[in-house]
Amino acid sequence: MTVAVETGLWQLDATASTVGIRHKTMWGLVTVKGGFGALSGTGEVRPDGSAVGTLTFDAASLDTGNAKRDTHLRSADFFDTDHHPEITFAARSAELRDGDQVHVVGQLTVRGISRPLSLTARLTDGDATGLTLDTEFSVDRDQFGLGWNQLGMIRGRTTVTAALRFVRTTG
Repeated sequence: MTVAVETGLWQLDATASTVGIRHKTMWGLVTVKGGFGALSGTGEVRPDGSAVGTLTFDAASLDTGNAKRDTHLRSADFFDTDHHPEITFAARSAELRDGDQVHVVGQLTVRGISRPLSLTARLTDGDATGLTLDTEFSVDRDQFGLGWNQLGMIRGRTTVTAALRFVRTTG
């Protein structure tokens, strides 16, 4: 599918977007899944077809379906939401390649620690008024100061999945 994306400013439609995580715990026997309930974002598609933008997640809005675990995830052992309430991804460049593949280069900031992040997203639909990007990538939580690991229960990388719906706001 080849989609022509309109230039201009775009706004994340939070009601039609999802960002989730999954991570193995209990020595790889249990997969914990969760989603961020509060997200926002803006972007700009430039005349040359490239794009830039920022996504922001309310770190305290992560819901894994277990209140005790969610409280622990908000603590200083993990996201430390009292001091670092937001997780951000700043896309420095996004380019449509190979039909529906979007190559994105940016910076992920978690707990006040920023690291470069490159990923590939798929443009699943798009027209003059809206577009949807789907992606899945993994991050090493230790790189962001999320090293708490009682008895070595938490292993491997965290997988992040996102379905992001943007609507065009201006030309």
